[in-house]
Amino acid sequence: MQRTIIVALALGSALPVPSNAADVVERLTAFAVDMSTTPDARRGGARSGTVNIAIERWSTEEERKRLVGALKEGGPDLLLKQLQKIDDPAGQVYTPGNIGTPLRFAWQSALPEGGRRIVVATDRRIGFFEATNRPRTIDYPFLVMDIRMNAEGKGEGKLIPLARIEAGEDGTFEVEGYASEPVRLAEVRSEK
Repeated sequence: MQRTIIVALALGSALPVPSNAADVVERLTAFAVDMSTTPDARRGGARSGTVNIAIERWSTEEERKRLVGALKEGGPDLLLKQLQKIDDPAGQVYTPGNIGTPLRFAWQSALPEGGRRIVVATDRRIGFFEATNRPRTIDYPFLVMDIRMNAEGKGEGKLIPLARIEAGEDGTFEVEGYASEPVRLAEVRSEK
């Protein structure tokens, strides 16, 4: 398992959200490379392709606090329930030719060296086979992306399609991926 520390839910000053956040649309396009050693990836070797992220609104401070509180109080199970209660999607992640997955949380914060960090998260789709047979992947119910953008609107990041989120002792959050490593997001470009 691969572990990553995500601090964005707990720390970091948010960039200002315009008063009419519904009008804000930002599209991110990335070249994704999956080098993991999960059984599916080993069959076909490395996989790559384009990933699109459409952010329709930035999550509110109230939503962030509710999710942080849920994780601290009830762990990943309560976090999942609270995330699923968010009715107004923050956006969508999709690949060309596919419907996509609604994003329930989208947060941006300023980076000290300039630019910004974007963290998006959602509950992932769990199909009939996975729900009835309950393989180990059932313990990884989240999809998480962590992207770093420079001032010119270009960046890189990582995507963890099967993730488990736990509260760390030091106030941070640990994201554990089911795969041996996250999907690399290269050549991330922003279109506002």
